[in-house]
Amino acid sequence: MITWILVANASAAYLYVNYGPKKGLQKLKEFRHDASREKRVALVSDRPGHNHGNGNGRGSYIPATDPKQNEAHHFACRLVRELEQGRTANSYQRLILVVSTPFLGLINSNLGNHVRNLVSDTFEKDYTRASEKNLTRHLESCIYL
Repeated sequence: MITWILVANASAAYLYVNYGPKKGLQKLKEFRHDASREKRVALVSDRPGHNHGNGNGRGSYIPATDPKQNEAHHFACRLVRELEQGRTANSYQRLILVVSTPFLGLINSNLGNHVRNLVSDTFEKDYTRASEKNLTRHLESCIYL
């Protein structure tokens, strides 16, 4: 059984594969999303627009979504598309998610049912900076590497 392991946070992700017991981990792909690291000011094109309200006051238009949240959402969608393409191509039969706590919600909210059914284990941890050896140690409770 081929297992994919997605290790991700809002600005970086690594997709690993395991081809069976004692086969270890192999890095398939690496994803970077530097926009998620930008300061909010750098993500907004210019100053907020103004609106004329009733009375003497003027107000600034405030965007409905936080630019950083919006960038994280785009990155989550990109990763979910990758998982969906792998499922469609039958590249894996099992999926393990190792995703930082706030970003996991974005991944989960975008996962389709077919991919969701392949998720065997979920870890709400940010192991994007962990070595492969440490990652293997963290995963040994759910996969025989």
